[in-house]
Amino acid sequence: MSQETNSTLSFETLDVISNDAYRDGPPHELMELMRREAPIARHRGIEEGYPEWFWAITRHADVVEVSRKFQNYSSAAKGSLMNQERPDLEVARLMIDLDPPEHTRLKSLVNRGFTPKAMRMLEEHFREVAVQLIDEALQESSLDFVDRVSAELPLIAIAELVGIPVEDRRKVFHWSNTMIGTTDPDFAGSPDDATTAAAELYMYSNELAAQRKINPKDDIITTLISEHDGDVLSEHEFDLFMLLLAVAGNETTRNGISHGVLAMIENPEQWTKLKGDTSHVTTAVEEILRWGTPVNNFRRTATCDVDLHGVQIKEGDCVTMLYPSANRDAAVFADPFKFDITRNPNPHVTFGGGGPHFCLGANLARLEMRILFEEMAKRIDGIELTGEVRKLRSSFIHGIKTLPVKLTPQ
Repeated sequence: MSQETNSTLSFETLDVISNDAYRDGPPHELMELMRREAPIARHRGIEEGYPEWFWAITRHADVVEVSRKFQNYSSAAKGSLMNQERPDLEVARLMIDLDPPEHTRLKSLVNRGFTPKAMRMLEEHFREVAVQLIDEALQESSLDFVDRVSAELPLIAIAELVGIPVEDRRKVFHWSNTMIGTTDPDFAGSPDDATTAAAELYMYSNELAAQRKINPKDDIITTLISEHDGDVLSEHEFDLFMLLLAVAGNETTRNGISHGVLAMIENPEQWTKLKGDTSHVTTAVEEILRWGTPVNNFRRTATCDVDLHGVQIKEGDCVTMLYPSANRDAAVFADPFKFDITRNPNPHVTFGGGGPHFCLGANLARLEMRILFEEMAKRIDGIELTGEVRKLRSSFIHGIKTLPVKLTPQ
């Protein structure tokens, strides 16, 4: 039986994309079966607003190929999110919803704020913030690590990097939760709440931009509104980038940190190893990123008929890359269901599989996580769960809503 026939007969009715399927995290058993039996499988879009049919890409090598061959697999045709088809080319769109050369232009403009020099300048201050957050957490008999630590460091980092007053950081927290959490009953309100949150973020961003035009500062906002080689972001492009930064720079790093702490709790021998030798922190961060995989999927649209390992994908078909599956691919990762902070090499696809859409904030996220786990290993002896770990109901973001813990000092 051909791979295409096998996938159509056996897999099209399986649920690999609904929000309920991810209520307790990615469905790893199903993904493992798919990698083995039908790695390029045709599925129904179960959730309302999703494509009627889509191809699920589960193997690491195929995720990398789809990521890099943007000529065949477009982000711009119908957007990069499963439940939002956004083909209107007359409206400026999120950078993740563009293909080169439009994507290249925007990325080159905004990349000026994420240079290695800019990251190095922030390291000392991030470390001071991390130490303060940990020391305050150690004073508590029990706390929600997500709210008190995981969320705080990325929020403060964004505030410092962008130039948002630190006292306004919780506004960003609220807006991003509202925009991302529409599928979770703890966050979801009226259908218009996400739109309202985006509009409030736009207005706030425009006010900051207006201030910088009068009083420029050494921050990303000033950089973004400045002309570069005769080009400058339009007001709408600036608004959309601020929205993307608020979500991508906050939600994903917050959840990466939270998944890392939970993994250390569930694998205490790895926490002991990190405490004993903090030189493992760099590989530990990469393993946390592989293990936690904060973004579950992005979609592409085939721009032409494509033969992918014998499977015929038609022009216009939706192709969805399942990152948690690729990050558990035994063809790439030895003992993939083992959490190993010394794993090296670790070519995870958490920041994308390469190509034009490799995550702009990868270095910032790695910096924040490295500093935090390094300082935790120096200051914290034990991490103990004191309540229920609650996951986000979302097939898009692999999130942890609450992580109640008790921390024991060194």
